[in-house]
Amino acid sequence: MKRVVVGLSGGVDSSVAAYLLKEQGYEVIGLFMKNWHDDSVTISNECPWLEDSNDALLVAEKLGIPFQTVDLSEQYKEKIVDYMFKEYENGRTPNPDVLCNREIKFDVFMKIALSLGADFVATGHYCRKGTLEIEGNPIYQLLAGKDDNKDQSYFLCQLSQEQLAKSLFPIGELTKPQVREIALQLDLVTAEKKDSQGLCFIGKVRLPEFLQQQLQPKEGLIYEISSDNDIYRKEKPVFKSFEEELIFESTSIKYQPENGKVVGKHQGAHYFTIGQRKGLNVGGTKEALFIISTDVNSNAIYTGQGHTHPGLFKKALKINPSEIHWIREDLKLKNGDSMNVMARIRYRQELQEATLYQFESGLYVHFNHPQSAITEGQFVAWNIEDELVGSGVIS
Repeated sequence: MKRVVVGLSGGVDSSVAAYLLKEQGYEVIGLFMKNWHDDSVTISNECPWLEDSNDALLVAEKLGIPFQTVDLSEQYKEKIVDYMFKEYENGRTPNPDVLCNREIKFDVFMKIALSLGADFVATGHYCRKGTLEIEGNPIYQLLAGKDDNKDQSYFLCQLSQEQLAKSLFPIGELTKPQVREIALQLDLVTAEKKDSQGLCFIGKVRLPEFLQQQLQPKEGLIYEISSDNDIYRKEKPVFKSFEEELIFESTSIKYQPENGKVVGKHQGAHYFTIGQRKGLNVGGTKEALFIISTDVNSNAIYTGQGHTHPGLFKKALKINPSEIHWIREDLKLKNGDSMNVMARIRYRQELQEATLYQFESGLYVHFNHPQSAITEGQFVAWNIEDELVGSGVIS
């Protein structure tokens, strides 16, 4: 009998995942990850992880499976939280959820599970795993979840073949309503529970407050750049090569104070991200202001009116060589190669038509249509049909 360790989070998805595995004849063990214990930064007096681990325990009891809690807060702090602050300080916007899967759930947690004699680790992610055979070797595929509204393959875009080999995604074939229905029939305590929001599982921490507790405020100016500024009217240079053109297309405009007018003040450029609209507290403009650029060195924020402002759009992005990741290593591009894909630059974005171009300088993702708010530090992931084959950090 194969043994599976399920990451029980205290939510409905992982509860139903555990039930389905048991039905399929696996020996199932429930493990709750405690990833946070610094109570100075939880905003509310509720203690979400206690509530969650309690719910996870109740589910395990109901399903009749062994249950234990593992404390991963040290690794989580070092690999996720410290990394996040460093990224924000450098003016990048990290994605803690993608990292949490790569570094914690499918690494630290997986090693603990395997040390308990597990053959597999399972989670409540809405995605599916496929297996192909190439030259007699199994190759694992990360496929989109069947529920279009909930597909979470993007969050697993940094997994490796070794990690996928040991992973199971029991609810990938189901929709969210079906999962809730199963939980209701089983009378699980998590059946009606709302989906968790907020940092991976630090719990009810809102990111801006969390950042403010760690990064010192620093007053700076907010500039508005007009959409008919000459910057957007420049002639495109003549390029010696296609690579040069891609570098040009993927490079952000460097704004200077003289390009715009001062419209307000902020408490620190490192709290803000491209495309952000809330939290600027600048009134009196005809359309809402969107952040088109932040400069943590000069502590300036540049904004533009309306979501169609030209400063929000770019047609290409670059991934540095060390940050290119192929789940399907057999599809990896060699220098000079290209590939047509469907890509997204954030979770929940509709897939966009794009072409990958690999050069020694890095991998370029060139979109058929300009994309809004391409953000440094976030992940771009690319698909061939419903298979996510690779990803990288936007540079």
